[in-house]
Amino acid sequence: MAKTKYVYFFGNGDADGDESMRADLGGKGANLAQMAKAPLSLPVPPGFTITTDVCQEYYKLGRKYPAGLEGPNGEVAKYLAKLEKAMGKKLGDEKDPLLVSVRSGAAISMPGMMDTILNLGLNDKSVEGLAAKTGNPRFAWDAYRRFIQMFGDVAMGVEHAKFEKIIDEVKSHRGIKQDTELTTDELKEIVSKYKILYKREKGEDFPQDPQKQMWGAIGAVFGSWMNPRAIKYRELNGIKEGALKGTAVTVMAMVFGNKGDTSGTGVAFSRDPSTGVNEFMGEYLMNAQGEDVVAGIRTPQKLAQLEKTNKKIYDQLCTIRNRLEKHYHDMQDMEFTVEEGKLYMLQCRNGKRTGAAAVKMAVDMVAEKLITKEEALLRVEPSQLNQLLLPQLDPAAVKKATEIASGLNASPGAGCGQIVFTADDAVAWSKEGKKVLLVRKETSPDDIAGMAVAQGILTSTGGRTSHAAVVARGMGTACVCGCSAVKFNNGKVVIGDHVYKEGDFLTIDGSTGKVYDGVVPVAPATLSKDLEKFLGWADEIRKGSVRTTASGKKVAGFEVRANGDTPQNAKDAFRFGAAGIGLCRTEHMFFDEPKLTSFQKMIISDTTEERKENLKNILPLQQEDFYEIIKTMEGRPVTIRLLDPPLNEFIQAGSDAELKALAKKLDVDRDKLAEKVAALDEHNPMLGHRGCRLAITYPEIYETQVEAIALATARLDREGVKHNVQIMIPNVVSANEVKQIREQALAVIEKVNKSKGTKLKFEIGTMVEFPRAALTADKLAEYADFFSFGTNDLSQTTFGFSRDDYSKFIDSYLKQNILAEDPFTTLDEDGPGALMGIAEEKGRSVKSDLHLGICGEHGGDPASIALCYKLGLNYVSCSPFRVPLARLAGAQAVIKAAKAAKAAKKAPAKKAAAKKPASKKPAKKATAKKAPAKKAAAKKPAKKAVAKKAPAKKPAAKKVAKKRK
Repeated sequence: MAKTKYVYFFGNGDADGDESMRADLGGKGANLAQMAKAPLSLPVPPGFTITTDVCQEYYKLGRKYPAGLEGPNGEVAKYLAKLEKAMGKKLGDEKDPLLVSVRSGAAISMPGMMDTILNLGLNDKSVEGLAAKTGNPRFAWDAYRRFIQMFGDVAMGVEHAKFEKIIDEVKSHRGIKQDTELTTDELKEIVSKYKILYKREKGEDFPQDPQKQMWGAIGAVFGSWMNPRAIKYRELNGIKEGALKGTAVTVMAMVFGNKGDTSGTGVAFSRDPSTGVNEFMGEYLMNAQGEDVVAGIRTPQKLAQLEKTNKKIYDQLCTIRNRLEKHYHDMQDMEFTVEEGKLYMLQCRNGKRTGAAAVKMAVDMVAEKLITKEEALLRVEPSQLNQLLLPQLDPAAVKKATEIASGLNASPGAGCGQIVFTADDAVAWSKEGKKVLLVRKETSPDDIAGMAVAQGILTSTGGRTSHAAVVARGMGTACVCGCSAVKFNNGKVVIGDHVYKEGDFLTIDGSTGKVYDGVVPVAPATLSKDLEKFLGWADEIRKGSVRTTASGKKVAGFEVRANGDTPQNAKDAFRFGAAGIGLCRTEHMFFDEPKLTSFQKMIISDTTEERKENLKNILPLQQEDFYEIIKTMEGRPVTIRLLDPPLNEFIQAGSDAELKALAKKLDVDRDKLAEKVAALDEHNPMLGHRGCRLAITYPEIYETQVEAIALATARLDREGVKHNVQIMIPNVVSANEVKQIREQALAVIEKVNKSKGTKLKFEIGTMVEFPRAALTADKLAEYADFFSFGTNDLSQTTFGFSRDDYSKFIDSYLKQNILAEDPFTTLDEDGPGALMGIAEEKGRSVKSDLHLGICGEHGGDPASIALCYKLGLNYVSCSPFRVPLARLAGAQAVIKAAKAAKAAKKAPAKKAAAKKPASKKPAKKATAKKAPAKKAAAKKPAKKAVAKKAPAKKPAAKKVAKKRK
């Protein structure tokens, strides 16, 4: 077995590795190697990279290095000698010392999260040699004081502020402000005080042995992989622990930007990372090292100024910028140093960018023929589109704002307003022209009117699929849920040390889950032509897609629809490019007056006749709701879900005062109403008397809704307006439920056709949101024209998690890796996903063209969308403001699936090629002849003989599989 190679060299126009080795060399090491060698051959100081495998082993071995790395004959010593030879200097040499930097670099860029040490190799003797060799004592002592400070802080844990206090005291004594104004003697004084501080803190002298310094720095960089900020960064950016091997460590010869006015350092971007505009930008400092730019010790100059002060260097940078972009086909973030007039490149990487910049760069680079449309679509993270579509907090204002709490980032966007605690107050205040923020323990459907007028919603309980979260996303309203720091107390709310009363201002950021004191300015979102073009490409990719499901069915196209309950929702969906309405929840329509009062009277009615009489009052009003939504969608599909929630959600009487008020409103006896309210109460309403169970008990409810749908459609039909309406039955667990409700609906539709002289036909389908429905999908398909997966409830009933209560434990599950993802955020492939696969196979075994979609909250999650595509769904449906995200994520799923399929086709060819040489060995000639014969028998000539056995085995396997399912 070959010995593992742990160290790779770069420099002198060549390198051991290249950009393809990001997983091993980290982004920094891989790109330095690529820049150093042909065809780029850029001026990169030589060095070597210790691989991420060492980091992985370092933690496995209890923070010890693998064998063969350390010691005088170890790999690091070997490559250090190579570096010394390349530079013509030795580490720690007393007359002409080689100094190095020790830097981190993971496969995925994590800017500023891990540690770096510069100027390593200096000690009390070599600093004198450096001063003599360069003829610049000030530079040498400045480099030494920087090294002691960085090594002491990063490698040994001496508090950075204690070093800064020393240097500030020296500057204050002299009455100067800039570090560059310090004299050589003052720098010597600082070094002396730094060493005293170091010994006091660590109990030993500052290390003078360069080898000890180097290994201390290497250990510090590997150690920084698990520092709190690096862990938090990975958590915030969705980088799972274990997904990367760790960080690599790059040891590189130092070049110095602090050698005087002919030297400097800077950071540049090949395009503007904020706007995406194709212009070279960045910042630099003369007579400085890289940390000065990053740390903000001095105010840097704009890169454009360099063209005036040093055009030669600026022109070189421009040439390098163009070459790097052409090579990497992406915007580059570069670090450079100028040492006494000579330019060196210290780093390049694909630059971080805003959502707006990401889209503009992608579109521009396609126009420049730098990348293809497919590459452009993969270049933008779907979540970045949120920045382009919803109001966001002004970034400059956020830096000055006071953060007081954080919760779940339930619905993106910014919300700022005066606190109100009830939906009624929200409505009343908004009518007065006030902007309000609705703050509640939780919300219910009864709060819909107040939620609709609020700038944002803040709740102390609930998760990302709670009522508040789901409704807020549908409205495009900012929402923070599950903010446990919010405490209600006597008509006020306490958040940490702050007490707020009604009318006080709060600001929330639904994109981050953060809550801020007072007013934080909001920047309104605008739609760009670039975004429209970009998403148009995504639509082309999805429309042209074809894939074969696990059940063997070919499925063409992959649509994105929207969840919408109002004409405004429909308009938003249309504006954001939805192909239709995948879920129209009818229950939200009942909360408008006078519908609510009539429906409440229906609920407390004792007889069928009384219920029908009250429903008659609702019929024309609901008909108008459907008319407007269907008309707005201009012939695109509109899937209307019949009433889903339990009836107790429409009768809210938590106190005696509320009960009396409701009794008066409905003109019924208070005690009689109390009995009705008690009878409606359920221990577990999510699994109670709701959905199609209501229609089985009270068929007149669904009959009224179907009649309203048919009448609205008939009116549009007479007006010549295109329509494509589908009726969906929720909470199904039995094919008999679908059969019975379908027959009732068809009878109502036929009645409307006769009375209006129309020939309306509607697809009638069902939601699949319980395990039994998925497992009996073949039976459901006999009566259903389509399936829509309600993955909120499917996840809830598969996991046995209450989505309103799971927030109490889900964070612990995720942090301890019991679950990889929040199941209500990302669809679980092994649970609900597996059931969906069974439903697809069974359903299409009865109807091969059965249309399948998803309307749960997972319809707006990129990973879940990819799974839906893989399973063979025809569409996903999500909140209107997540439609652009879903359009992009769907296209990315198509592109990635095509790439994976292409790679899978190539894989067998490689294996076959690898086996050929074995047949040349003389000793195996006889065996070699037999082996091909076996292959041939399995494939072509001997197929007849084998085929007799094979078919017998396959059906048996299928039978077993069916039993297991």
